[in-house]
Amino acid sequence: MWIDEADGFAEIFRGYLPYYLLVALPIFIIMSPVNPVAASHEFSVYRMQQYDLHTVPHGCRSASFNLEGRSLTSWSTSRHCVVARVQDITIDQFMEIRAKAGALLLVLPKNDTVLTPEEKEHIQLLEMAMIQQEVNAPVYFARWSPDFEDIIRDLQHSFITDDKSGTALEAMMNTVSSNGYQIVVSASTPQKLESKPVTLHGKLVGRSGSSQTIVIAAHYDSSAVVPELSQGADSNASGAIAILELARIFSRLYSTAAVRGGPSILFVLTSIGHSLNYFSAKKWLEEQLDSTDAALLQDVSFVMCLDSISSSPSMTMHVSKPPKPGGAAHSIKSRLGVSINHKKINLAEDLLAWQHERFSIRRMTAFTLSSLQSHKDPSRYTVLDTPSESNLKNLISNIAVTARALASHVYNITDEGSDEDAALYNDALAVDEASIRHWYKYLTSQSRAPQLITTTSSSQGVTGALERALSRYMDVSVSAHAVDKREPEYTLYGPTAASLFVYSVKPAVFDLILTLAIIAYLTVVYFAIQLFPRFYEEYAKLVTGKAKVH
Repeated sequence: MWIDEADGFAEIFRGYLPYYLLVALPIFIIMSPVNPVAASHEFSVYRMQQYDLHTVPHGCRSASFNLEGRSLTSWSTSRHCVVARVQDITIDQFMEIRAKAGALLLVLPKNDTVLTPEEKEHIQLLEMAMIQQEVNAPVYFARWSPDFEDIIRDLQHSFITDDKSGTALEAMMNTVSSNGYQIVVSASTPQKLESKPVTLHGKLVGRSGSSQTIVIAAHYDSSAVVPELSQGADSNASGAIAILELARIFSRLYSTAAVRGGPSILFVLTSIGHSLNYFSAKKWLEEQLDSTDAALLQDVSFVMCLDSISSSPSMTMHVSKPPKPGGAAHSIKSRLGVSINHKKINLAEDLLAWQHERFSIRRMTAFTLSSLQSHKDPSRYTVLDTPSESNLKNLISNIAVTARALASHVYNITDEGSDEDAALYNDALAVDEASIRHWYKYLTSQSRAPQLITTTSSSQGVTGALERALSRYMDVSVSAHAVDKREPEYTLYGPTAASLFVYSVKPAVFDLILTLAIIAYLTVVYFAIQLFPRFYEEYAKLVTGKAKVH
């Protein structure tokens, strides 16, 4: 009886079972609880800065790639995309990756406030080194996320190099069993952007009979290795906010003829700063001084530029020529009680040090007030220039000090007199902390990189907001500057934002071994199916003593 049942079972293998498996196996795979989508991730990433300055290329020149992800210690060829935390990579490692790797993906810190001063300085110096180089391989930055942290951890532990393995067999097993990631960015080829920088300026007219003009200037753009992540809280949101607050304070003083100061005060906001050699200030000066009517800058007493004034409660006066005793600049220096940093203008350098040098070249008395001690301070070019409460307090304090020093110079005040007069003086020069906080939050909540603010309409975005704010206190003029298309002083490229896809994969060696294993398995199954009837006949002959008759 049971031999007959076995015979029926054998018939199954002779029949349609192999064809049933072709249908059943895909159904089982579809019904599997494993979700293939969980093996892929999508992230928003931002390409490294790309621009040309005086036809010299800077930054990243490529955009798309499809490469295997590796850690800082396991990559080896141009077929690898190096994935690392920005605080972990050294300048030497970046130079090696720039020369040999296929791409670089850097993850920014989760919270830059917990970084040590040494880590912050390291990241800032790395940014400066990166932006000074032309990088052919795609370089992208991403904000921190738990998924990115898991990917970095997997890459650090999955690919164990041969020198860290005890034996050749262990190295081979580590290679086969490791988890890998395929990293893909599909972005359009970088294109030149139509940049239209502007300059905003407004004037408070002084008493009749006085032709002197005091110029207060600042640039309001920001600069970092990643345009979309360039907040520029100190450099130079602080200077732009100071311009708005000083305009508000002195518009009140100049509102009536009785208390109006003698010199006129000209407020200037330029849209391109140190990263592109103060192009806006240069073009604006050319338009104002080289025109037939140069009355706006006919008799300038001094030019005070404000740049990065929130990183410290104290400020330094940066000058190209030491102020003469008895002069207006020396008067401001004495009233501010600041130290002087003298640096001559070097026209052979690609970049000017400070904005006041643009005015000094045109033979104006000019200086820059800054909390930074040197124009080479890396904090002027970093994604770590983010808002903080301590910097905001420094900004409020420095604006108040600057307003008092400027007012005492304009009105030639050396002694505030009685307590009643002092109270009136303090009330007139009191800063509006709520307004400063509002503008500090607004300007630092978005990027103000030249790629973004000079490619939009001047009536929109940050430029439009600053124009409307300054218009509350005076008539504002907007000057648009054209870039020479034949010999451009600078060229910006975009886009820099992209989507990055990360796919969890096995190494190629694993695929090869898995393929061989599947072939071996199917071969065994095939021969088992083919030989089972013969095996059954031999078994039946052994049990019954006679061959099975079909």
